Amino acid sequence: MTQVLDSSVVVAAFIDLGDDGDWALSMLEDGPIVAPQLMPFEAANIIRRTLVRGEIDEVTARQALGRLHRLAVTTYVSFAAVADRAWELRANVTTYDASYVAVAEQFDCRLATLDHRLARATGPRCEIVTPPGR
Repeated sequence: MTQVLDSSVVVAAFIDLGDDGDWALSMLEDGPIVAPQLMPFEAANIIRRTLVRGEIDEVTARQALGRLHRLAVTTYVSFAAVADRAWELRANVTTYDASYVAVAEQFDCRLATLDHRLARATGPRCEIVTPPGR
């Protein structure tokens, strides 16, 4: 099943050893991935921020970046392809999050996220999934 994984899920799959990481890894392995072009930049920034905060070490950060480089994304969707829909969602979600929603809507697939605010937002017309029990 084609799916969109936001950057929180991608990074959790690489560096989170807890339940969120297990769930994120299962999402990563659950089918072809499509994403907005900003996803790898956003994911790399999360890895950087986690390193700077001392939550991971340099080796873990480099391993996560390597996995990000090798992540098999079927299609990266351009800003132009989703900008109008992302802008329509501006009242309910950030433009960053809206880009993931717009890609999921365009491909008629689910969006996996760890962002519970996004999962509860009104306006998206796609299935949004989060880890069970949350």
